[in-house]
Amino acid sequence: MTAALHTSTLHSLPLLARGKVRDNYAVGADRILMVASDRISAFDVIMDQPIPGKGQLLTQMALWWFGQLQDIVPNHLTGESPESVVAPDEVAQVAGRSMLVRRLKPLPIEAVVRGYLAGSGWKEYQQGQSVCGVQLPPGLKNASKLPAPIYTPAAKAALGEHDENITYERTVAMVGPELAVRIRDVSLRLYRRAADIALAKGIIIADTKFEFGLDAAGELVLMDEVLTPDSSRYWPLDGWAEGTNPPSFDKQYLRDWLEQAQVGGQPWNKQVPPPHLPDEVIEATAARYREALRRLVGEA
Repeated sequence: MTAALHTSTLHSLPLLARGKVRDNYAVGADRILMVASDRISAFDVIMDQPIPGKGQLLTQMALWWFGQLQDIVPNHLTGESPESVVAPDEVAQVAGRSMLVRRLKPLPIEAVVRGYLAGSGWKEYQQGQSVCGVQLPPGLKNASKLPAPIYTPAAKAALGEHDENITYERTVAMVGPELAVRIRDVSLRLYRRAADIALAKGIIIADTKFEFGLDAAGELVLMDEVLTPDSSRYWPLDGWAEGTNPPSFDKQYLRDWLEQAQVGGQPWNKQVPPPHLPDEVIEATAARYREALRRLVGEA
């Protein structure tokens, strides 16, 4: 494993934006180099310490999933080598952790699909037996499998702010009825395919989010990352039980630790600055990402 990369510093390409994890650079007018750093965020705050190898693991997993799903909807990959568009002294920063993708018009919707009741969905269900306007049957518990996967979109928020859960009707108002239907139906197809693949490998994908853009012809394209532990809730099948918080391969371990962490002798208020991550927390988090990739695609 190479040294951890908290922030990329490419000089040969113009920086477009830094997200919570990815640094995006312009490659001409029609492509973007997405560099997955080893940054990790929780509660919408980026931690000061990176998780070594995380960017490579996320990229390998996303590329693998794009391959599994490419017959359902086009994706943003160009098929070109990321190393081919940077200077020789920058190759180490992009190797194994980057994707060279088409530049699209991003849609302002997080296409969330839930197959199980967890997280904010469980909290919302307890208040009114519904999630994002989708009515659910009574008697469900934390981690219950839903009768069928449900589409519960969110409106994208600015960096550092929380995405806002919205109703399907709101997405119709945002992008129009035809595109709203397409996003919903494609998202459900993607989730069902991925959930079946993962289940055969001993992993439950409790929920996930997809991001889409439009190409120059107005065609819907799957973009950003897909089905990684950063965008999905991964549970080991052998650790799942209704009425519990199953162990996870995603960031939940880090979130649980942060809930007990202190800054300046006080419980962390989920604002900057974040707590300092001990070495054992960094390694335990990295181990969960590695295990998710190992179970899905074999040894990395």
